[in-house]
Amino acid sequence: MKYLKSTRRLISRDTNGRFISAVENSVLEKNVDFKNALPYRSVPGPKPLPYLGNTWRFIPFVGDFEIEHIDKVSERLYKRYGKIVKMEGLLGRPDMVFLFDPDDIEKVFRQEDILPYRPSMPSLNYYKHVYRKEFFGEHGGVIAVHGEKWQSFRSKVNQIMMQPRIAKMYVKAIESTAQEFVDRIEYLKNEDYELSEDLLNELHKWSLECNYSKSSSRCSFGLFGQKFSPRYPKINKRCEYIFLLTYRSSNSKFHFGKYSEPPTFVKYIEALDTIRVICMKYINKSLEDLKSSGSGNEISVLQRVLRLENDPKIAIILALDMFLVGIDTTSNAAASVLYQLAIHPDKQQILKDEVLRILPDTSTPITNQRLEQMQYLRACIKETMRMYPVVIGNGRQTTKDCVIFQHYVISNQEQYFPESKEFLPERWLKSCHLYKEYHPFASLPFGFGRRMCLGRRFAELELQILLAKVIRSYSIEYHHEKLDYFIHPMYTPNGPLKLKFIKR
Repeated sequence: MKYLKSTRRLISRDTNGRFISAVENSVLEKNVDFKNALPYRSVPGPKPLPYLGNTWRFIPFVGDFEIEHIDKVSERLYKRYGKIVKMEGLLGRPDMVFLFDPDDIEKVFRQEDILPYRPSMPSLNYYKHVYRKEFFGEHGGVIAVHGEKWQSFRSKVNQIMMQPRIAKMYVKAIESTAQEFVDRIEYLKNEDYELSEDLLNELHKWSLECNYSKSSSRCSFGLFGQKFSPRYPKINKRCEYIFLLTYRSSNSKFHFGKYSEPPTFVKYIEALDTIRVICMKYINKSLEDLKSSGSGNEISVLQRVLRLENDPKIAIILALDMFLVGIDTTSNAAASVLYQLAIHPDKQQILKDEVLRILPDTSTPITNQRLEQMQYLRACIKETMRMYPVVIGNGRQTTKDCVIFQHYVISNQEQYFPESKEFLPERWLKSCHLYKEYHPFASLPFGFGRRMCLGRRFAELELQILLAKVIRSYSIEYHHEKLDYFIHPMYTPNGPLKLKFIKR
């Protein structure tokens, strides 16, 4: 076995010359002959052109890589170059090294620094650290923040956001929001039982309400109120801008300055400012409520943070980050699971039988105990996230190179998941013959380690409750052309989700 020495890692080859693993120097340096180490330039990957590098590959109508189909690009890279691939020559960006082996990914995660550096969105980084630096100051939050500032903020909110017992306290509030969504479906259905409005946008509203219900002591924004006409259209519209413009602006190189900000970025800044101001308005009201409330469990997540840290700025910035990254991820995940259930009626039937057994009546309340019994429900979510994770890769950045963990490609390979192209929730149930102990790093929809998804516990709970309520009330059907998936900006079905919701 030969090793390639890079700035921060060792990359190995098999006997056929294909690169197969990457680990931190500290793991193997004692057993490696550095004199025979291969140079970093030996890592295979697309060859850059003079001056244009590999950036030209992503130019519409010119290149052969589509930014909205990075999933397919990643599969092509793996099939052509093997389990480790280098993408260099990206103008204005560091090199990227793609890993397609869960063993390698595990080694990197296990050996990551105490202050892991994850590639961040340059547009959001600019907003927090330059444009609104006077607002964020020392508390940049957990998104687009690194080093000791990130560690300090994350440590203040971890014990509340990451504890399952805390998330479980909000089942009642989340169920109430899910019921509003179910009622909304009934209102919007046309004569063909399909929604007359865009389903994904309605799910954005649901996710936004979920965020608000746990962030504030007030019940909701009222997006499903007043005869289902949004009372606060500004925040809903600005969230739509942010989801799309974050992606667009983060995939372009901007020269920020007073006279050089492009129109797309200006809209992005305006949207962020609107969300920030509205967050401050309603969260300040929630914090005022805390002064008059007694002790007990019926308080919001942010009130818990305030009690712990006694700093309103920390609570407000946490809320902003939750709005920025928690709404589109959860709503797209919900859309994907509903779509998969609609095109797999046999699996939906199994889920329906489970839900009706545990929730025999529409008035039966959802409790933590009942959710624990819904094993097939959780399996449906895990299987969807295996096949179609809303974020198809995780990244870590060293001093020069960016390492991307492509769990989408890995989790759709036969060697890690037999019949990987089939939607088989049963594979996650210990009682099923299809079950096996899968590699724990072959599917990482929420990431891993110190920078794993901060809102994971709440996202899982929200998805479970919403799907249980919808399946309890409706049979879901889809009678149109099968949809491909694309990145826009989350990994989501490409096209209108014309699902039929037939009342049970």
